[in-house]
Amino acid sequence: MPIRSPVSTLAWICANFIETVWKKILFSRWTKATLFAVCLIPAALLVWRGFQGDLTANPVEYIEHNTGDWTIRFLLITLSVTPLRKIFTQPLLTRYRRMLGLFSFFYVCVHMLMYLTFDQMFDPAAIWADVVKRPYITVGTAGLLMLIPLAVTSTAAMVRRLGPKRWQLLHRLIYFATLAGIIHFYWLVKSDIREPLMYGVILALLMLFRVRMWLSNKPTSAETRPLTATRT
Repeated sequence: MPIRSPVSTLAWICANFIETVWKKILFSRWTKATLFAVCLIPAALLVWRGFQGDLTANPVEYIEHNTGDWTIRFLLITLSVTPLRKIFTQPLLTRYRRMLGLFSFFYVCVHMLMYLTFDQMFDPAAIWADVVKRPYITVGTAGLLMLIPLAVTSTAAMVRRLGPKRWQLLHRLIYFATLAGIIHFYWLVKSDIREPLMYGVILALLMLFRVRMWLSNKPTSAETRPLTATRT
């Protein structure tokens, strides 16, 4: 049996201690409650600024842009969970993915509600005309529609009902929904396109990571060849 050196033993003890601490933190219900509260901060700040009368000269536009920005941010954070889980070998990070995804849906719903209520006054004809006329509204609406089935099927019961493979296939729509949100943002801004481009780069990196994962997990021809029994 090999004998550890004092240095390697200390490193092993430290690594195991850190791993134990991380597991306790990620498994704690208080961590989840804290994250929930943190995710509400953007909405709370909007409410606070509203009470202070500090929503700029155009409060409707300010709220629409703010909630739209946070929708994209939460989508990107949600998509980052799997790469972070793989990189840091922390499977418990998956416990927070559903919450983050639902918060992105929450902010996009507020975003759309502001548009329907104050921009279009719930006028179906005006809404349809705007969707058809303005490409950035069209692609933004498409992104919202893709997020609806993801939110509806986010529960464990729906995973069991659909089956893991079909559920995973459906939830790949999040990549297209995020891309639609970024395109919507890019077409909306008229001069400073740095922020939507930054989001686009982040999404591209996350998709490249996914492709790399898929290629590394793809079985080789030898692994996919059926086994045959031989008799002598």
